[in-house]
Amino acid sequence: MPAVKIFNPEKMLAISVVIPLYNEEASLPELVEWIARVMRDNLYSFEIILVDDGSRDRSWNVIKTLAVTRPYIHGIRFRRNYGKSAALFCGFEAAQGEIVITMDADLQDNPGEIPALYRKITSGDFDLVSGWKKERHDSKLAKIIPSKIFNAVTRLITGIKLHDMNCGLKAYKNKVIKSVEVYGEMHRYIPVLAKQAGFTRIGEQVVVHSERKYGQSKFGFSRFIHGFLDLMSVMIVGKFGKKPMHFFGVVGTLMFMLGGFIALWLIVSKLMAQSRDEIFRAVTDQPLFYLAILAIIIGVQLFLAGFIAELVARASGDRNKYLIEERIRN
Repeated sequence: MPAVKIFNPEKMLAISVVIPLYNEEASLPELVEWIARVMRDNLYSFEIILVDDGSRDRSWNVIKTLAVTRPYIHGIRFRRNYGKSAALFCGFEAAQGEIVITMDADLQDNPGEIPALYRKITSGDFDLVSGWKKERHDSKLAKIIPSKIFNAVTRLITGIKLHDMNCGLKAYKNKVIKSVEVYGEMHRYIPVLAKQAGFTRIGEQVVVHSERKYGQSKFGFSRFIHGFLDLMSVMIVGKFGKKPMHFFGVVGTLMFMLGGFIALWLIVSKLMAQSRDEIFRAVTDQPLFYLAILAIIIGVQLFLAGFIAELVARASGDRNKYLIEERIRN
């Protein structure tokens, strides 16, 4: 069997495999051996970064045991559960490979797909290649149908033609993952964040999807509801995050002008009717006047919100601060 290429600080690793995990003690030994076997067979220099997102089982003990005899394993352990985005963010920070592969720890993502993803992204045509689980082994009602709707809406809004935005098996060039900021629940939209950062060469690769062998799914139907909310957030923040006044200020100004125009129109109409000795209603007796006042108040509030957001955007520090309990770096 070919020897594993050991990391040379003067030469970047070929592949970093970043795996976020939560309560996956049963699957880790098999997953690590499977990845290592694929890497050896293809003569890739590599590292495996296992990010324990505050697991409550023995996942971290398993990682420490595996790392004793496997110098390519690096581990990061959070003090508590922060979520998949936080785990990916810290894994990306630690990744030293020329190509970074992300995958889930539940063995539903097949490590045998890594060579095809690597070849596709190193061909020079893509900055990012996303897996597409064309044939899925999930509940049709609970996951497959909502996923199709979610991905169709995402394609329509973002213009990124991916069939499976949620697929955990993806390949990135190192400069991509070092250029995007993954926070909150934005792990679903890393391709969108990459596009906003200027990495527009985004490809897709059909991958095998396996049935879950150990444990149970950590995500329910609510993730699709959260997904749509996150999509709105990433689109607005991506466009106006550095210039919030352009969003709040414009909307606030329009509301203020609309309310002011309606109030002025009511006052002028009343004065004209009064000058012609016609019957007229007092301006304050008309419901439309109070709607105009409401629009003016909302407009002012939105404008002030934009101003405050500008101050916060200029003064804010790094939002990605996570308490790492322990770290393994071979």
